[in-house]
Amino acid sequence: MSGSAHASAPAGRWVTEVIPASFERVDTADDTAGEWISRRYHRPENAFVRLNMVATLTGSSTGADGSSTSISSRVDRLLLGAIRREADVVVVGAETVRAEGSVLPKTARLAIVTATGDLGDGSLRRRDGREVPPALLLCRPEHAARVTAAVGNAPAEVVAVPSSGAPGEDASRLHPVDIVRALHARGLRRIVCEGGAGLATQFVESGMVDEVCVTVSPFLEPVHHPFLSLSTSVPSEVAGMLVDDAGFSYRRLTIRR
Repeated sequence: MSGSAHASAPAGRWVTEVIPASFERVDTADDTAGEWISRRYHRPENAFVRLNMVATLTGSSTGADGSSTSISSRVDRLLLGAIRREADVVVVGAETVRAEGSVLPKTARLAIVTATGDLGDGSLRRRDGREVPPALLLCRPEHAARVTAAVGNAPAEVVAVPSSGAPGEDASRLHPVDIVRALHARGLRRIVCEGGAGLATQFVESGMVDEVCVTVSPFLEPVHHPFLSLSTSVPSEVAGMLVDDAGFSYRRLTIRR
């Protein structure tokens, strides 16, 4: 989940497509920029799983403030909007919500993976007073009562997700296979996971991810929270890449199966 730009970074304005090598560019201050970006992030399928993350050149998923806010950019937020508009649901971990807060998305449901219901202060805010569906709090059945008690009157619905016994499943955490199955059961088939890093790694290693969208910011930060901590190689190929005039790059990687 992304926020405001790094204090020392110039604000990128022009974005150029380098893969495919069209070298078309757009001024993000122009009214046509949103449509230009949306065309490049469109997926025609009725069901898919995307991962959308931001990382520094050193591979950190967070900046000095402990969140992705300080390593993001204005263009990154434009891409975030385009990716969310393609989705039925945005999946995040509760730790990310505690670190960064969460405004309920305009066009997609928000699903939060939690074992405790602890979402921190000021979370689950509605944008500009808009009426949007409540967040889905995904948890194991044995944690449902605790999560329900913790969220109180917050705009949220607790969803108990049973285990399917997926290979390599950690009894203490929800498995991505079960998360995806529970969302599909609610008609939410176009899924984007926005981390944090631990949940992102789980999703990629589970084989559930079709495409990885990653913003690489031009910062050298200590790596306390790696963007991904994979235990094995995951075959992929670059499906698209944009760059801006502030040094940020924006890649889409297709996972090969």
